Amino acid sequence: MSDILENPELHNKLSALGKALVNQELAQVAIPPQEPSDGFWFGGGNVISDIDGTLTLCGRYRNYGDSRTGTGAGQRGLEFAIFKAEGPFGPWEKVKSFTKADLACGGIGVVSIEGGGLLRTSNGYELFVSTEKDRPYPTGYEGFQKPGTGVWSIDWLAADNIENIDPTQLSPLLHSDDLATLHIKDPVPVPHPDGKSAALIYCHHPFGWSSSNTGLMVRKGPAGKDFEPVTKAMLPRGNTWDVACTRITERLALPQIGILKDLPPLSLYFYDGAECLRQLDENPLAVARPRGWSCEEIGGLAVGSDEDFPSLHRISVDFPLFISSTGTGCSRYVSTVTTPDGILALWQQSQNDLSQPLVSNFLAMEEVEHILTN
Repeated sequence: MSDILENPELHNKLSALGKALVNQELAQVAIPPQEPSDGFWFGGGNVISDIDGTLTLCGRYRNYGDSRTGTGAGQRGLEFAIFKAEGPFGPWEKVKSFTKADLACGGIGVVSIEGGGLLRTSNGYELFVSTEKDRPYPTGYEGFQKPGTGVWSIDWLAADNIENIDPTQLSPLLHSDDLATLHIKDPVPVPHPDGKSAALIYCHHPFGWSSSNTGLMVRKGPAGKDFEPVTKAMLPRGNTWDVACTRITERLALPQIGILKDLPPLSLYFYDGAECLRQLDENPLAVARPRGWSCEEIGGLAVGSDEDFPSLHRISVDFPLFISSTGTGCSRYVSTVTTPDGILALWQQSQNDLSQPLVSNFLAMEEVEHILTN
């Protein structure tokens, strides 16, 4: 299987499919941020299909600045929201909104709301949401924590429908006291490729904020919050453009058409990458290019055989695939949903005003088949 997944022709077609989905020029604003300026965005969530064919997406509004004015105050991750639409072209209507105080799971104050994700199951819906909580660093390492900041972790709840999602039902799901994975955020709940359970992909940072990595947990049974760890490096950081950050944000089960027709089921994985977590100074005599940095990541692809999950093969080895043609070049937090008519992609895209709205692009299934066949 390894030889198949490393096939250059397969990589070329999957790259073409990825770029047709995350099409920077055709992108349309789905959810604007609260202000069209630097440091404001909406995203960091996912989109799912409901039983009746309508679509639901979630994400958080992030405003400029930080939260170091006291727990629950300040700006930055200010609101988590859920939207619905009749179809992939919207319009999107806000149906749920949660503040920092709403998401104070277990009575622990929230400094900032981070990424989240929805999962539809046979019992209804589940919400996974990450927040920066008012928690201290482990004993002996308190001096590494900036004043007024917290520690990230992920909480979970289940509801029979979207309207009944109640943040008072949140319970802790995943947190860490390990210095190497102290900060845990950006949950990406997806159906397990075996079709029997669920997988939870997540991002983690060490206490020193020197990298961004992807971990994986798998649910032990068909329902509930009982997940077991699988790996802390689902896709290890790369060697070039993604050496500092490799954060998976989506698993897209690929249709078995075209070049994929006679292959075992494959999935495409979108991920965010960056050369450094702080913006690098470029040599004016060298090639200028978007490098990505924390909050301004750029994007790439990996592919995996469902039967070998979670083993993945990187497609974007030397260079990224997804760079906004405006602003800083930031293009990140891709989420997709497959409908009978095609595939909808959503992502955060940097604009000329340096804001990052959630943008969308819909690729008809005929075009998907054309790309994978010709």
